Amino acid sequence: MAQSEIELVDRLAKRHSVSAAAVQVVMKALQSGGGRMAQFSHAEFGGMSQWSPGMSMVGDMFNTQLKSKLDALCTDIAAYLEQLEPTGCGGRAASHGVSYRSMSGSTDWWPSGLGRPGAVGAQNDMRYAVFPESRRLVLDDHGAISIYDTGTHRIFGVAQAQSSDQTLSFTSQDGLIRVADLRRVGG
Repeated sequence: MAQSEIELVDRLAKRHSVSAAAVQVVMKALQSGGGRMAQFSHAEFGGMSQWSPGMSMVGDMFNTQLKSKLDALCTDIAAYLEQLEPTGCGGRAASHGVSYRSMSGSTDWWPSGLGRPGAVGAQNDMRYAVFPESRRLVLDDHGAISIYDTGTHRIFGVAQAQSSDQTLSFTSQDGLIRVADLRRVGG
């Protein structure tokens, strides 16, 4: 981690009254989510937590102060990550090892031609990318790629069961959507 990032982590930890380790976990999750979404687990946020602009979920689901703290921290980190994006380029600055369309440390794993993902995430051996403009959801389950039509759903949240089948469900303006409810169009 560069000295400037260490200073940023320390500054954010003080500003939001969390540990530097918590900031680092959230930052890594946001980098994996392209600066627009984070899914992670950390004790200071009550365990499993998620964030995207306008939506905060913490393990202690009725703790509104903790949700607000997560939202403020993620908003600050997302703004920092946005500054790293060079003008006129679709990706983030290579010197920081983060690509807008890529999971941290990897290349784009989804098929080309879908546009820019609105959300990217992963947990265990499953990862997903949501493409609002082309109305597609792409899943990579242990290397098997599946593409789904999201129809009129505007997906803004994701939940993954911690069971052995790793069931994914998403939240849209119409409520909870299971992957099984979407029409598979490829993969």
